[in-house]
Formats: sequence, structure tokens, C-alpha cells
Amino acid sequence: MHRNRPRNPMIATLVGLRGNGRASVYTEPMWGLSMMLVLPYASVYMLALGVHDAQIGLLATISMLSQVVFGLLSGVITDKLGRRVTTAVFDIIAWVIPCLVWALAQNFWWFLIASVINGAWQVTQNSWDCLLVEDVDRAEIPKVYSLVKVAAEFSALFAPIAAVLVMNLGLEHAVRILYVNAFVIMALKVWLLYRYTTETATGRVRMQQTRGVSMWKLLSEYRGVLGLIVRSKGTIFSLCVAAVVGAVALVNGTFWQVVINKELGVPDALLPFFPMIRSLLSVLFFFTIIPRLTHAKHLKSPTLIGFGVYLAGQLLLVGIPSPEGAAVASTYALLALCLLLDAFGAGILFMLAESLVALHVDRHERSRVMAIQRTAVMLVTAPFGWISGWLSGMDRDWPFLLTSTLLVLGLVVAARFWVTTHEEHTPAESLPG
Repeated sequence: MHRNRPRNPMIATLVGLRGNGRASVYTEPMWGLSMMLVLPYASVYMLALGVHDAQIGLLATISMLSQVVFGLLSGVITDKLGRRVTTAVFDIIAWVIPCLVWALAQNFWWFLIASVINGAWQVTQNSWDCLLVEDVDRAEIPKVYSLVKVAAEFSALFAPIAAVLVMNLGLEHAVRILYVNAFVIMALKVWLLYRYTTETATGRVRMQQTRGVSMWKLLSEYRGVLGLIVRSKGTIFSLCVAAVVGAVALVNGTFWQVVINKELGVPDALLPFFPMIRSLLSVLFFFTIIPRLTHAKHLKSPTLIGFGVYLAGQLLLVGIPSPEGAAVASTYALLALCLLLDAFGAGILFMLAESLVALHVDRHERSRVMAIQRTAVMLVTAPFGWISGWLSGMDRDWPFLLTSTLLVLGLVVAARFWVTTHEEHTPAESLPG
């Protein structure tokens, strides 16, 4: 008898997830009740406490440099402690503790301390990625990363909670409460993920191989791992794509809310609705257009489309006229179009950048190769926080001229230097079931 199953490949993957993949994806929406409530206000909160544009950009760069250090150590830590324990310990260090610092922050120095500690999230990013995909079929990896993106985007549905708090309590007091809330929810997320996961097969092998071996000895072995990366055209190409996407994300995450608030006159209370709408649109795209574009063997065309659409959104943002005072109807209409373009462009590029790295990585050295890859990407993207802060201090539109230039570079790299992936997949495996 023919067995009924969801026709949409994303739904099929979601329902079919088991073990670590299921626990990792199913706990992702908890971001919505924690960090996603507060992130739309993070930069504006810093401005309210007397931190200026150049300092905000500097903090973004310092955070990235902290991530470089932790990212370099992440492979060794993940191999020695195991994927599961590393994820739990460093989620507490990177998110739970900084949330308290942000909640109590008084000036630039508090944010500096939190930024340095928060850089430890690169360790858990490595271990969490391994926990997520090591026991998942390779053909399912792009869809699994799509589900992760969807889970994160659904979290924006909770944005009105933040808006109500800001309208009733004012920006500063509301954001402090939101950071305390994030402290509690992130602690719960850490426990749930630890409770419902097990160590991966590769993780158990690496823990056995690294038992009794010093950290310094393991770090010295990175030279051999570096050779694996340098000899792989696919890995180098995926690094270039990830670096461009990462730099654009850094600038947008830091200054998008600032420019619409300070330059285009959008009031504080409305700020969280913009990422909410962007996220809902992104979810819609992930269940409709994006699976149709990315289900086949060849990912070059969707990558080019993603860069082109994202570029259009960034240029449109720069072109929106600044109103006299508060934002007017035409401002919101143009911002809505920006959100539409960004939701698709950023969404598909995030999924493709992560998937390309995962698909090209050496399976047996995943944690250490990904550690070096992330470190390389962060070293390249780190200066863009400071550069965009410097540009924003002169003109708040200029950071987005910078991102537009980066996206043009991404288009050129993807068009001229594409390296084919999915060699191990047959067309039948790649088609939606």
C-alpha cells in the first residue's frame, strides 16, 4: 500500500528527524523567547546608554576577534569534551552569563566585557554543528540547515512582547528585563538540548583518540588539518562565500535597526516588528520558493540569485529618502520591499553558505576543519564591524554601500569560481520525497 507522507521536502525532513537532529532543531525556537526578543534593540540600547556609533562598530569587531580566539580552540575543545558536553558548557558561558552583564550594563565597558565573553559562542557553534549533522544523511544536510533557519525565524513571532514592554516601560528598562528573561530561557534551552541528545559516533571516536593528549599537542596538529583545507578548492570557495555572507550579516545585524530608527524616523516601539516581518517572510520562502531552487544537485544558480536579491535590498535601503521627522507611509512601503528582498536573499544565502561548508568538509576531521574555517572567516569579517561603525559615524547610509560592494564581490566569486558539490548524491537522492 502506498504510504502517505508530506509532499513538501521541508515538512518531510522535519517529521522524519530523529535523535540529535530532532533535539537540535526542535529547541531552536527558544531563541524567540530569549535573544530574539532583545536583539532588535541591542544597538539602540547601547546608544541610549551613551555608546556612540564608532564604539558600537568597535564592539562588533572586538566580539569578532574574541570569536576568532575561541573559534581556533573550538575544534580541540569539541574533540576532547565531546559534542554534547561542549555545547552545554559553552552555551552557558557564551549566552547565559553575558545576558546578565547586558542586563546590568551602564556604559561601554560593560558591553566590552560581555562582547569578549560572548565570543565563546564560536565553540558551541562548532560543537552544535557537529551534533546537528554528524548522524544525518548528507543528502538531507541542506534541508536540515533550512529547518534551523526556519526555527530561528519563527522565533520572531514573539517580537510584539518586546514592543509592548518598550511602549509601557521605556527602552532602557524594557531591554534590561528582556535580557534577564533571555538569561532564564537560554539556561532552559541548554538543559533541554543536553537532556535529549547523545554523543555522536564521530564524537566518541575523537574523544577516544584525544584522551590523554594535551591541548597544545592537538593545536599543533592543526598544521596537517590546514593542509586539507588548502588542497581543497571546494573548501576555499565555500570559505569565500561564507566570509562575504558573514561580513554582510555583521554590518546588518549591527546597523540596520540604527539606520531605520535614527535616519528614517521609525519609533523605538516598532523596531522589533521589522525583524519579525522579515522572519515570517523568510519562513514563507523556505517552505515555498527556496526548496524548489535548492532541491536539485546544482546550487550555483540559487546562490547567484540569493546574492542578486540581497544586493537589491541593500541598495534600496540606501535609496529611501529621509523624512522630515517621523517616518511616513512611503518610508514604510519602501522598507517593506527591503524586508521582502532581505528575507529571501539573506535566508537562502545563510542556508547555502552553511551547507557548502558542511558539504565540502572532510568528514573525519569535521570539528578541526570547521574550527579553522570559522577562524578564517571571522578574521576576514572582523574589521567590518569597526569599518561600518566609522562609516556610520559619518553617514548612516554608508555601511550599506559597503555591504552592497561585498555582495557584488560575492556574485563575482560565485559566478567565476564555483566548485560543484553533491558529487556523492544521485539525482534521485536529491529530489524531494
